[in-house]
Amino acid sequence: MSVKFEKETVRDTPIPRGRKHEIAHEIGERLTGGETAAGYLAAYLKQLQENPLRTKMLTSGTLSATQEVLASWIAHDRSKHGHYFNARVPKMAIYGAFISAPLGHVLITILQKLFAGRTSLKAKILQILVSNLIVSPIQNSVYLISMAIIAGARTFHQVRATVRAGFMPVMKVSWITSPLALAFAQKFLPEHTWVPFFNIVAFVIGTYINTHTKKKRLAALRRKHYGDGRSNSGRTDDFPRRDY
Repeated sequence: MSVKFEKETVRDTPIPRGRKHEIAHEIGERLTGGETAAGYLAAYLKQLQENPLRTKMLTSGTLSATQEVLASWIAHDRSKHGHYFNARVPKMAIYGAFISAPLGHVLITILQKLFAGRTSLKAKILQILVSNLIVSPIQNSVYLISMAIIAGARTFHQVRATVRAGFMPVMKVSWITSPLALAFAQKFLPEHTWVPFFNIVAFVIGTYINTHTKKKRLAALRRKHYGDGRSNSGRTDDFPRRDY
């Protein structure tokens, strides 16, 4: 008995693509550059290589201001004029551009130079330890000091109290997220893309912490009776300021 297999002719039928698919494809190409190097990410990385500090300052300032607006919107924390754009937004932009970015630039550059060309498992673990035990405490301490001043602290004792109260909670978040983010970057990302990646991670974590803090403060204000510091939004200064 013989079996005869007939050859089937398979033709490539073009799959119809809707307008939504085309728009998504165009956005993706503009962001990543597609097969060319003309996307926004490629342009950003080029600027990061040619003008690293300036690019980091502009990025950090923009993200810090955006983070404050987004956290205020999520927490429904309006200013006394009923807007989410409050007095902290420009201060956060200044902090991000002139404090956070230069500090991060110096620390990350030192960290990358110390472990340049070292790809062993031992070196990667050591890099994570140095990042979490030296780099993160410095960055978080400066962050808490800056946030205390932005919130209205004007004395050494007020700043110290803010740092002491917030240091360990912030460090716990860093010790959970930082090793995961750094391990991911070591495994999957080239070093020149670390900066935008860590910026995104820091933006998400910072927005979460800022939102959580605002919600706790607003809840505390609702639970107590307050007098002259009252505003239409329930917002008061975190630190009362003296009149001189």
